[in-house]
Amino acid sequence: MRSAALRREHGVRQRKVRQELTLMLSDSKLPHDEHLPWQRVALVIRGGISVNGRSTRQDGSARDSSISPDQDRAERNVTEQVLHSLSATESPRLREIMVAMVEHLHAFAREVRLTEAEWNAAIDFLTRTGHITDAYRQEFILLSDVLGLSMLTVGINEPLSGDATEATVFGPFFASDSPAIELGGDIARGAKGEPCFVQGSVTNTDGEPIVGARIEVWEADEDGSYDVQYDDGRTNGRGHLFSGADGCFAFWGVTPTPYPIPDDGPVGELLTATGRSPMRPAHLHFLVAAGGYRRLVTHIFVRGDEHLTNDAVFGVKDSLIKEFERHLPGDHPPDGRTIEGSWTSTRFDIMLPPSIQPDHK
Repeated sequence: MRSAALRREHGVRQRKVRQELTLMLSDSKLPHDEHLPWQRVALVIRGGISVNGRSTRQDGSARDSSISPDQDRAERNVTEQVLHSLSATESPRLREIMVAMVEHLHAFAREVRLTEAEWNAAIDFLTRTGHITDAYRQEFILLSDVLGLSMLTVGINEPLSGDATEATVFGPFFASDSPAIELGGDIARGAKGEPCFVQGSVTNTDGEPIVGARIEVWEADEDGSYDVQYDDGRTNGRGHLFSGADGCFAFWGVTPTPYPIPDDGPVGELLTATGRSPMRPAHLHFLVAAGGYRRLVTHIFVRGDEHLTNDAVFGVKDSLIKEFERHLPGDHPPDGRTIEGSWTSTRFDIMLPPSIQPDHK
């Protein structure tokens, strides 16, 4: 029911943004055959664009050679000047990153023949992304998430390691000051939702238990909101605990539900303009750390969720999809707790690989 309502709300928002884009176009000084930046993005995704007589294929390669050799040399000379200015950078790693970034960024601008209007629109987009970001909302992380950069970075830095648990995106709603709970405790702390019992173990890749691993857990309530999204200072739906002598852990929370990422800001406008949904499948966040082992940032997802195949932040991995068994009223939880109404349970066994040292300083 909530997901259907959210989809209807998103459809209304899409129509509103399209209307605003149309008004912007009619009021702007752009030529009428020049598309607004996000409209161009949408057209590229749908199969190519044509701006001022220059066509671009879906793979980004130019279809004509209208740029003169002198113009091409002049443009590339700008890039060479910037690269030369970086030659005195002391840190080899910083120099490597800056050189690559400038080369790719300049190549992008030349490839799409970036207009000044589009450059201004991008600056405005990033400015508004900064303005909406605060201690509780990180719009830049959200932007990284929806562009797939977060998941790509995770994949680069958390390579597959045998049967070790796979990592996924961190997300923008982690808080480092979560309350401590005992094994079997409740992270919900009054958060709305159906009770959910989660149990599992933390082991190394040889199957040996890891004692005292710190397990951070956080989740949204049944309305799809995290505690930090409320303005009353509440702390619920999050906590941390430590694995026991046998490496096992257990806690209560609420059954995860799907929800939209915050789409009332610049990132939401981008999703709307490119015809994408803001929805994330139901999930529960974990951050697991233990001395001598690679830190793990991951989720578990609810099997059967309708959004598993179109996660707005590309975070779903098959190995992280778990069964959440629903129990009827009167069924007794494993810890003997009294539950009024239905509840769910799941198991998540976590395997950590040895820590690896970064190659770059």
